[in-house]
Amino acid sequence: MEENKFQSMAGQASKSSQTYIVITAFLSLFALVGFAYYGLPFFFDFMTKEYGWSRTVITSGNALGKLLVGPLFGFIAGWLIDKYGPRRLMMAGVLMMGTALIGLSFANSLGLFYLFYIFNALGYVCGGPLPCQVLISRWFDRNRGKAMGIAYLGIGAGGAIVPLIAAGLEKSYGWHNSLAALGVLVILIAFPMVFFIRGSSSLAGTHAQKEPAVPIKTILTNPNFYLLAVGSMCAIGVVGGVNQHLKLYLRDLEFSQTQAAHVISLVLLSSLVGRVLMGWLADLFPRKYVMILIYLIVAFSIPLLLVPDFPGRIYIFAVIFGIGLGGDYMIIPLMAGDLFGIRALGRTMGIILVADGVAESLFPMFLGAMYDARQTYSIAFLILIGIALAGAIIVSFLPKTGNKSD
Repeated sequence: MEENKFQSMAGQASKSSQTYIVITAFLSLFALVGFAYYGLPFFFDFMTKEYGWSRTVITSGNALGKLLVGPLFGFIAGWLIDKYGPRRLMMAGVLMMGTALIGLSFANSLGLFYLFYIFNALGYVCGGPLPCQVLISRWFDRNRGKAMGIAYLGIGAGGAIVPLIAAGLEKSYGWHNSLAALGVLVILIAFPMVFFIRGSSSLAGTHAQKEPAVPIKTILTNPNFYLLAVGSMCAIGVVGGVNQHLKLYLRDLEFSQTQAAHVISLVLLSSLVGRVLMGWLADLFPRKYVMILIYLIVAFSIPLLLVPDFPGRIYIFAVIFGIGLGGDYMIIPLMAGDLFGIRALGRTMGIILVADGVAESLFPMFLGAMYDARQTYSIAFLILIGIALAGAIIVSFLPKTGNKSD
């Protein structure tokens, strides 16, 4: 009797802790990815106008930050998370991301611009998707896909709200103060919940401890690792390229600041549907097929940016692209967990996120260079469609993993 009572109390505590973990991951992704990553491109046209920087230069900050930080720190961050847990690294990441946005609000020289983009990249690696993925995977055994989907709603929610907040603040206080205010909000939203995380894992973590530890050498000699890494690079690079240039593209179409903000917001609102839908599908079907579906959705949304204009064209694109965007980032750690186990997830995703970060940073620069040379995005968008389809083909060679852990 006492034993049953103890088990019931432990189960209730576990559920309560799991709820706290999901909310914490949600708010971290809301602030560090939704606000910071998706919020920064809203200010690109102000920077080009005030500083006279080209689109290639404007998008090079993200590239430089991730190319410097990712290869040097991505694997180390994953190793630290596997060894010590994600809490301390997440707190540091939140503070660095807030500092980056505040710094970028007054960075009127390229030196300062690049410096604070390095802080931005450090904040993303330490406090963004990587530690949140490990946090969710350690605390959830069953329904891991749903939990990951709910946590990743934070990206869509933050990304949907931030252009509206930024547009309102910019009208009243100017873009410099608006961007600085977002940096303060990142810290206020994410830091408190991360600070009060207690413990390292739930019953799911206990099960994970029973998994054999997979040496990193074994992972790096497994062909599936490279299929997953290259396939994800294709899709992440494509969505990163489109996202970083979407507002600039809309301004070329003579959308007002408010209209552009509404389109960007619609993309991120639609990503909420994508995250829930793909998380649900990932718990029902082999994740390989869900991943292919996501990549095809991304590929077939981009032609809407190339066809002759018709009523609602941009808004239809926003909905379809947003659904694909919603599932894109979320499905990768689920596949990695299936292929290599939870105990090695930090190290595995640390390397994969480095690769994805390279693609996510170089593709926007490529689009910027293509635009600067031709004054049109047409050829660049056609290339992105081909790359997204190539990603789907590469992923099709992965094994059909089940959902044993869920």
